[in-house]
Amino acid sequence: MSLAGRVVLITGATGGIGSETARLCAARGAAVVLADLNAEAGEALVGAIRVAGGQAAFVRTDVGAEADAAAMVRFAVETFGGLHASFNNAGIDTGHLSVADTPLEQWQRNLGTNLTGTFLCMKHEIAHMLAHGGGAIVNTASTSGAIATVTSADYTAAKHGVVGVTRSAAVDYSARGIRVNAVLPGGIATPMLMGALVGNDPLRRVIEASHPIGRIGEPHEVAETAAFLLSDAASFITGACIMVDGGFTTQ
Repeated sequence: MSLAGRVVLITGATGGIGSETARLCAARGAAVVLADLNAEAGEALVGAIRVAGGQAAFVRTDVGAEADAAAMVRFAVETFGGLHASFNNAGIDTGHLSVADTPLEQWQRNLGTNLTGTFLCMKHEIAHMLAHGGGAIVNTASTSGAIATVTSADYTAAKHGVVGVTRSAAVDYSARGIRVNAVLPGGIATPMLMGALVGNDPLRRVIEASHPIGRIGEPHEVAETAAFLLSDAASFITGACIMVDGGFTTQ
């Protein structure tokens, strides 16, 4: 699954899944553009990839701001000469509340990053890809994009929206050379999840037991799926929403 000669853009690049995907794509020959709000962590990851022999560059990006999304794509093209594939992975978790308890500000913030941010990135990525022979896009949704998550109305709505915009774009653009897919992770050992589990072994055991495979997933397991979908090895896959959830949604 070589990515040699490809320019791959990754948002949310400094998190667990994003950083693993960036390292993997670079190791497979891609020039990777890392987009994130955390400039310090982004530049550190660029340095690590370069030390390992890869090509990387960082651009500070708020995916919920259209000017930033457009500038991010321009940066990729200006830095490495093109854009062949994108992993729209940026996301936030704003808390766990049911519909009646969710403040409008929290709702708007969650959807602004998780759904509108994905849409804005896709909008500008697709515009470039249409003019330059096509490409591949992978969006990070969640098992919350397939089922309802208890007391998580905003996140569930946003991730269902990511699944919807993924499928809509696949229908609209696949015949024009752009494949669009999504990964739907279950419980993954990202800094966000593991931070929430510090000192809470009972909750950790509940999450582990909720996956038929019997454990929490690792970021590299999502990265492998995303990198496959970004590569030509997945040339006949589009509109797919692939569970990387240890069997969680099969129950």
